[in-house]
Amino acid sequence: MALLLLATAASPVPAPAQSRPEARSEAKTEADLKRLQTEIQRIRSQVARDATEKDRIARSLRTAEQSAMAARTELQRLQGERGEREQRRDALAVERRARERELQRGRDSLAAQAKAAYVMGREDPLRMLLDDADPAVADRLGTYHAFFGRARAEQVAGIEAAVLGITRIDAGLAEEQREIVRLEQRKGTEVERLDAARAERGKLLAQLTAESSARAASLQRMQREQAALERLLRELRRAAAAQQFPADGKSPFAAMRGKLAWPTPGRLTSRFGERRAGTVRWDGVMIAAGRGTPVRAVYRGRVVYADWLAGLGLLLILDHGSGYLSLYGHNEQLFRAVGDTVAPGDTLAAVGDSGGRPSPGLYFEIRQAAKPLDPVPWFGRPSP
Repeated sequence: MALLLLATAASPVPAPAQSRPEARSEAKTEADLKRLQTEIQRIRSQVARDATEKDRIARSLRTAEQSAMAARTELQRLQGERGEREQRRDALAVERRARERELQRGRDSLAAQAKAAYVMGREDPLRMLLDDADPAVADRLGTYHAFFGRARAEQVAGIEAAVLGITRIDAGLAEEQREIVRLEQRKGTEVERLDAARAERGKLLAQLTAESSARAASLQRMQREQAALERLLRELRRAAAAQQFPADGKSPFAAMRGKLAWPTPGRLTSRFGERRAGTVRWDGVMIAAGRGTPVRAVYRGRVVYADWLAGLGLLLILDHGSGYLSLYGHNEQLFRAVGDTVAPGDTLAAVGDSGGRPSPGLYFEIRQAAKPLDPVPWFGRPSP
């Protein structure tokens, strides 16, 4: 090995080779991430099956809420595309007005040329020459006639170009308008799809309430949901063990206690450790907030889970390194995918009521090595 190192050091190394270790490291990181994403997908599917196989309503609720999120996301995409189309249409309208002004200027200039030619006289140069006109005058008039002739030709060409431009713009405006109408029709379809998903969800929630009215049934449901979350977190830790999240040595998550900003504004309705039912207690906090309110990352991290889970609905989990996780549940929409890295304050989701919540709110947890921690002392303020 020593001889090999000496030989390597003695031999000239081309400049591109210096970047090869970095490239290999980057490729390895990419491959590790893909393997991690594949493993998380397997875990997600298994946990979802386990959590819902004994709960018919939970299966249906998951389908309805995922359909609602997909419809809502597509609706927002269509609205964005419609806005872009309207901007292009407005830009074309501005260009059309500019072309119309250009056309009018060309017409005015052509009229001025015609008037000037009339003032000069209607005698053409050849006739003036045959009529024994002064050669100098004839030459000067001929020059004038040639100049005005070229100017008129240029003005005519400009007018023709302006007319063609306006015709092209009119065609573009018509196309943009047709696209806007098409998008409106698709938007209507997505609204109907979203309404249908919401109606189905409402029916399922009514059934859920009826079936869980008994204390025992409610407690069993909560215990199943809690067990599903515990298994998910356990499997995620195992899957991520081979690839530790790169912690920030200057400001690790543990040092952020008492400094974090709340993930969303709102009102605390349930606190860590409070009894939910029977022996089941809250492992985090519930924050009542308006539907659609942005949910933000409390610290830098990597998304290790972004999907529906029984009891928590649309759930997103961030890995902050050193065994620390933050959980964001009951969202209406998820804006990040597994493997995404986020900075403090980045938008992760939108507040909702997925997972069977009767009203919009965010469920938030902090965990360290699988142990739930009271989140409140981690924030700079005692409440959102």
